[in-house]
Amino acid sequence: MLSTISLIGMPGSGKSTVGVMLAKLAGLRFVDTDLDIQVREQNTLQNILEQRGYQFLREVEQDILMRVVLEGAVVATGGSAVYSELAMRRLRDSGPVVYLEAELALLERRVAASPPRGIASDPSTTYAQVYEERTPLYHRAADIVVSTSSEGAEEVARGILRQLSND
Repeated sequence: MLSTISLIGMPGSGKSTVGVMLAKLAGLRFVDTDLDIQVREQNTLQNILEQRGYQFLREVEQDILMRVVLEGAVVATGGSAVYSELAMRRLRDSGPVVYLEAELALLERRVAASPPRGIASDPSTTYAQVYEERTPLYHRAADIVVSTSSEGAEEVARGILRQLSND
């Protein structure tokens, strides 16, 4: 039985939504590092970005990922986790890393429909530019890639478990 499953992907890819469902189905705890960051900093991701900048947010995210108890958990990472080789190595050493992939247009719609969320990137870059920059990093870091474009969270979570049990 798997003890740790880490989810990576762009903001809007469904890491938190799929992660909760996956944790329930797999009988694991759910860890959302974005929430852990907000609790630690006592601020929203958006405010942290505006007040301290994206590099600070990435540093806090790496620190959280290096300290959080991974054992027995589905871990929904922040979208910029892939910039930290140290954190990604720790996640890979703990269990499979799953890239939740979705088409750019769908991700843009999802992000636009939700409250402002802190995206840890240079403020002058567009969401599409961040997507182009991060996509190869996600592919390189992932053990498996799962599309979240057409199925609901429960179907995606069941698909992840099927793929992981076949490996």
